[in-house]
Amino acid sequence: MTPTSPPADLRALTSLRFLAAAWVVMYTFWPDLNFGLVPVAVTKGYLGVETFFILSGFILSHVYLQAAGEKQFRYGGFLWARVARVYPLHLLTLAGVMVLGLAAVAAGMTIHGDVLSWASLPAQLTMTHAWGLAPAAGFNHPSWSISAEWFAYLAFPAFAFVAWRLRSRPWLAVAGAALFLVGLYLAFEAMAGFSLTEATFRWGALRIVPCFALGCALYLVYRRAPLKRAGLWVAGFAGAMAVSASLGAWDGITVLLAGGLILGLASMTNAGAGWLASKPAVYLGEISYSIYMVCVPWQILAVNIAARLTGAEDKRLSVGVWLVVVALLPIVAAASYHLVERPARTALRGMANRRRAAQTDTADRVNSPERVLQPSETIV
Repeated sequence: MTPTSPPADLRALTSLRFLAAAWVVMYTFWPDLNFGLVPVAVTKGYLGVETFFILSGFILSHVYLQAAGEKQFRYGGFLWARVARVYPLHLLTLAGVMVLGLAAVAAGMTIHGDVLSWASLPAQLTMTHAWGLAPAAGFNHPSWSISAEWFAYLAFPAFAFVAWRLRSRPWLAVAGAALFLVGLYLAFEAMAGFSLTEATFRWGALRIVPCFALGCALYLVYRRAPLKRAGLWVAGFAGAMAVSASLGAWDGITVLLAGGLILGLASMTNAGAGWLASKPAVYLGEISYSIYMVCVPWQILAVNIAARLTGAEDKRLSVGVWLVVVALLPIVAAASYHLVERPARTALRGMANRRRAAQTDTADRVNSPERVLQPSETIV
């Protein structure tokens, strides 16, 4: 069967990024809510990160796999584009938490011992703090996942090498990736005593590997032939994923269902994706990285201010105040997206484009038959 020609954009997957980020936000902010009930699905919010990891494997394969398979992949350009995507906001939030921590110390407030982990700073700056190279989480804790992503970016040629050779057997690739994920989860939990899906700065680089591989394999299925009646598959996987998370099922089940949801959403046409392809939903997906990265700095700042203003004990906010704090997060994220993330990414990619254009221009002039030789040059 001839591979399908994918659409230029997969809007439903962009919107899914916001939903995954929102799941993480609920998990992060719920302890600040003065409410007796904690839904099991909220306690599983860390699995929103697994959803991001699967999406990364799928989307990067969507963009780069064919070029990698046909030996047209520019590794340096790929890595620079990834740095332009994640590094500026990582630096901003790192600096932001650093400033908040220093301000708290200067004000005589007690902070968590790991927040200002100066020994972790070199690994933070090199995005290797989820590789077991940092003694503590330190600073903006969610950035461990960016370190894990960086590991997957560096290893992308290896993922692409395997995926390209399995492109004619996509379901075999999915089965292999699923078995690898289940086996690794079981082995890690048996040895470490806790689930790999709960690992952060010590094992984050390992945590992304099975999810990223699953995303690459699922892309092969989509590339070969998107699912028919995709809307039904999306409803089925979304419902099963919600039930799995709500019942506190083994994390591996929920993660595999998330992979199925991603394949189903990718298989939907933009016209058939409904509100998931709408401009507001896509915009929220576009700022989802900012939402994720400013989540903890905003939590530190906003919850402390709100608790002082309302006299909340133990910094646990009333439902109304808590909703305001959470609702303001996308606004703060939109500001960081438009003021930092997007301009910095554009500038860094522009630098690469100008350098590549200059190199191309130089090569053209050197190889041009009409070029006039300089006195010091000779023809060999």
